[in-house]
Amino acid sequence: MEKRARQKYPLLREVTDDEHVDMVREIFSTITGKYDFLNHLLSLRRDIAWRRSAVRKMRFFRTYRLLDVATGTADLAIDAAYRHPRIQVTGVDFVREMMDLGRAKIKKKRLSDSIRLLMGDALDLPFPNSSFDVAAIAFGIRNIPDKIRSLREMVRVVVPGGQVMVLEMTLPRNSLFRSVYQAYLARMLPTLARAFSKNPAAYGYLANSIASFPTQEGFANLMEEAGLTRVEKHSLTLGITHLFIGVKPGPSGAGLSRYT
Repeated sequence: MEKRARQKYPLLREVTDDEHVDMVREIFSTITGKYDFLNHLLSLRRDIAWRRSAVRKMRFFRTYRLLDVATGTADLAIDAAYRHPRIQVTGVDFVREMMDLGRAKIKKKRLSDSIRLLMGDALDLPFPNSSFDVAAIAFGIRNIPDKIRSLREMVRVVVPGGQVMVLEMTLPRNSLFRSVYQAYLARMLPTLARAFSKNPAAYGYLANSIASFPTQEGFANLMEEAGLTRVEKHSLTLGITHLFIGVKPGPSGAGLSRYT
């Protein structure tokens, strides 16, 4: 059952990091019931294509294991398990309501042998060093105040030559399209959310979190600061989403072998 939500959430510039984390936990525990439906509706189902684009670029060569950080309802984990049927996927999140829905989806799709979900903190991942070939986060890092620490944790748990992948909504570069997109976030998105969600204020937070996210170059610099090399930026759907990929330094050629 969804919890009763606030009428409005403060702007991110007005809250501390701890308040931001508490706000995120509250938001995602109140929108669980309509979360997947609204994701597809508000993105015109482009979120499905964005995740699949990320999954296609995943490379498994040593552990054949994927870590899905901030897994939510496990969409990325499920897509990866379908695309790469030999891998084992671990998803971590700190919102139990979201993971309960994710576990139900995994069971329905008969993927319980391939995917496990655990309660976990993106800033202190409960895994040894070099446990995964790929660590990925989809539409979650803008909800983490300490982005550099979360990236460093993802770097820590992947093998040398492994990938860290971040799929996130961004503001487009083109000034005209950016203005149209910002108008959509500010006006149309809240209107649609009010029609379907018991917590439409959560989608006001969504717009604010996208607007507050670093530029593409700024976030790529953060990935390099976290210890990643060969950072790539892939623009998706006119730049409203970006896929960032970095490689953990390691032996020459370590991450070049491809599992298909």
